[in-house]
Amino acid sequence: MTQRYFVGTRQAFWNRVEEFINGGNKTIRSRSVWFPRAFRELTQDLNTARAHGFDPVIIERLNRLVLEGSQLLYGQRSFSPRALVDFLVYRFPGAVRSHWKGIAAVHLLFYAVGLAALLLCVNEAEFTYDILGETQASALEEMYSPGSSHFLKPRDVSSDADMFGYYINNNISIAFRTFAGGIVAGAGSLFFLMYNAVFLGAATAHIINKQLRETFFSFVIGHSSFELTAVVLSAFAGLYLGYRLFVTQGLTRAASLRRAGKTAVPIIGGSALLLVAAAAIEAFWSSRHTIPVQVKYGAGAANWILLFAYFIFSGRKRTRG
Repeated sequence: MTQRYFVGTRQAFWNRVEEFINGGNKTIRSRSVWFPRAFRELTQDLNTARAHGFDPVIIERLNRLVLEGSQLLYGQRSFSPRALVDFLVYRFPGAVRSHWKGIAAVHLLFYAVGLAALLLCVNEAEFTYDILGETQASALEEMYSPGSSHFLKPRDVSSDADMFGYYINNNISIAFRTFAGGIVAGAGSLFFLMYNAVFLGAATAHIINKQLRETFFSFVIGHSSFELTAVVLSAFAGLYLGYRLFVTQGLTRAASLRRAGKTAVPIIGGSALLLVAAAAIEAFWSSRHTIPVQVKYGAGAANWILLFAYFIFSGRKRTRG
């Protein structure tokens, strides 16, 4: 292929691409379906020009168009309330439903291990200190003991906001470590899932052994549905990426991971939103000792029911259509 022929047959196309890239939002919206295909052609043209050693001016122009097109195609989009609603109503619950068997299996594993740790530590209290350590066990007693200095002491709005930020940082860090562990062929996600299950089981057993059930369960019931579900979903997302690293279904490993990411990214993004909701409830609702215990239990049970109903029913109309 000669340079003259190449430029002559492709020049008009390059001009259209450049016009699109330099166009305003109206132009981009009107031809948004056309551009991904055009971008692939543009990338092929750049590879052809480089392979044949064409004029550096041509290669430079094509390279610039590819870079600008890539930014336009994959760059960060501005916040859109409609996109957020679409994610919450369709993409997130749809991604969870599409892999409900795997997610159900991870749920069962998490709660089975947690229950086993709880029963062990209730019957053999010394194991609690082996798992939690003396310092952590004492901190739990202080936190949930009605006789502690902070109990029934009201917090101001500023303190609630500070705790909200703390809970978000703590929750997100746990979920991120659980998800990121999937990089190690899923082993890291499995480890953090099991670690959290054993820790929560041991902590609950310690509270039960110390006769602090009411203050503990009335505190955690409000936000536990969001927080625990988010941790399990984060673990599943990491495990799924690790699984697809080896089970590629005929694809290259990179292509298999990209395909898995279409499921994992909505799930981990939705998990982050669940953790923000959990942090808000924990900071502004769960810590309120003035709210009757029966009300807290009722609200907590309602949260569990509504959350499962959300995953089962939300966005089904579009999925079927």
